[in-house]
Amino acid sequence: MPRGLGLAFAEGLTVFVPLAAAGDVVRAKLTEIKGKTAFAEITEVIEPSPDRIEPPCEYFGTCGGCDMMQLNYEAQLAAKVAMVRDCIERIAKITLEVPIDIIPSPEQFGYRLRAQWHAEPEKKTIGYYRRNSRDLVDVKQCMVLVPELQAEMDRIRGGLGEADANQKIQIDAAAGSNGDVSVYSADLLDPTRDINFASESGDRFSFSARSFFQGNRFLIDKLIETAIGGAAGDTALDLYSGVGLFTLPLARRFKNVIGVEDNEHAVEFADANAVRAGLENIDFYAESVRKYMASAEVSKADFVLLDPPRAGAEKDTIMNLIKLGPKQISYVACEPSILARDLKRFVENGYAITSITALDLFPQTHHVETVAHLVRTEMVVTS
Repeated sequence: MPRGLGLAFAEGLTVFVPLAAAGDVVRAKLTEIKGKTAFAEITEVIEPSPDRIEPPCEYFGTCGGCDMMQLNYEAQLAAKVAMVRDCIERIAKITLEVPIDIIPSPEQFGYRLRAQWHAEPEKKTIGYYRRNSRDLVDVKQCMVLVPELQAEMDRIRGGLGEADANQKIQIDAAAGSNGDVSVYSADLLDPTRDINFASESGDRFSFSARSFFQGNRFLIDKLIETAIGGAAGDTALDLYSGVGLFTLPLARRFKNVIGVEDNEHAVEFADANAVRAGLENIDFYAESVRKYMASAEVSKADFVLLDPPRAGAEKDTIMNLIKLGPKQISYVACEPSILARDLKRFVENGYAITSITALDLFPQTHHVETVAHLVRTEMVVTS
C-alpha cells in the first residue's frame, strides 16, 4: 500500500485505490489514467478484507486526514512496515539485511499534540481540507486530537464571526503536556502562547505553535530513545534541531553538542530549554543546515542525528555530511520515500544500515516516522 493506497491490477493497468484494504473485492471507478498507471475510487465493497473495519469517524472518506481508519490497528502497522520496506528496496535498490521493527502508539485516538486547521469565518466553519481538494470540511469533532486541542477548536469556532476575514484562514495549534494550548494565525488576534512538554526523563521543552514539535504525546520519549540509542562520545551534531528535543538528551551523553536550526523561534526556545536544564555544553546555530554543512564552521563529530522536514535533506547537505565522516548517523524521517532516497546516498558512499525502526506517531493515517541508524564502514565519496 504505497502512501496508504490500495494496489490492484486490471487490463494492463496498475491501479491505485484510496481507502482500500488488502484483500478487498471492490467495484471501483477509474478517475485518472497516466500511461499504465491509473487511480480509482471505490464505489462498492463487494467482499470486505478480513482487515477491514467500520471507521468510527463520521468524516472518514471525506476529510483528507485519516486515510487508514478502515483498517484494524494490526493491519495499519503491517501496512506501514511494508511501505517503509518497499521504499527502501524499490527506490533505494537496497537489499535490507536487518528487520524493520515498528513501535505502536499506546493510544490510537486522542494522541495528536499538533494540528493545522482551516476556517471560513463568515460561515463559522473550521476543520480540514476535503480529500483531494481545497474545499473545507467542517469538523465538529476530530477523534485523533488530544482533548485540549478539541476544546480549542470549539473555542475558535465560537469566535469566528468576529474575525475580519472574507476567505479561508489557516490556524496552527499545539498543546503541551499540562493542558496548555498555543495558537498561531496571521488572520486572528489571539496571542501565541509559549507552552511546555515534560519528558519522562525530566527535561522540559518550551515551544509554541510557531515552532515544530513532535505530534504524538505518547511516543515522544520512545522516539528520543530510539533515535539516540546507546550513542555517547566526544562530539555530537544535531541537524534540524528544532527546540532541542534530541539536543538536550545528547548533551548528557557527549562532551560537546552542536544544534543547527534555521527557525529563529525554535532556536530561542532551544537556548532557553538548555539553560533551564543546566546544560552548558551545547552550541546552537540559527542558520540553515545546508549553509552550515557547507561552511568552514562545521565541526567533526562522532555522532550525527538529523531530523529534516518532510522534503528531506538537500543532496549537497547529505554529501557534505558524508565528507565529514561521522562514525555513526541517526536519520529520523517522516516520509519513507525521502528516507530511501537519502539512504541510497549514504550506502553508496561507505555507510551501512545497522537498524531501521518505524514508530507509529500517526495512527489512522498512512504517515509513519522512521529511524535509521548507520555506521561508517569506509570513506568513499562520489559526486
